[in-house]
Amino acid sequence: MGIYIFNWFFLLALIPVAFFWLRRAWRIFFKRDFSEVALKKGLPPPNAEQYAPYEMVINFVGGVVLVGVLVAVLGFQALDRDDWMAIAGVTLWMKIFASFALSRHAHGIHFGNKKKGGENRA
Repeated sequence: MGIYIFNWFFLLALIPVAFFWLRRAWRIFFKRDFSEVALKKGLPPPNAEQYAPYEMVINFVGGVVLVGVLVAVLGFQALDRDDWMAIAGVTLWMKIFASFALSRHAHGIHFGNKKKGGENRA
């Protein structure tokens, strides 16, 4: 009995996650708001508009897949527990990894001295 409660929590937690991802895709595509594109330490890259289409697609696909899972499970009862959990879990992790990779690519890799003055202290 206890494990089914966690299944419901996980299923119902998909609703705000899907809403959040679809809202981010909406903001990027329609409102042209690039403030949440490829964030690293809470800051977007200087050329966020260049990476906006990729971030929009990542959020849109993730949100649509989660909405599809919710409709299939709650509306049509078309997926078994193992199937919808696998689809939702893979979607969550792949979106996290894809957004992380995009943010690291957008900000670049800076080796060496991190100080603004460029002076090394011994």
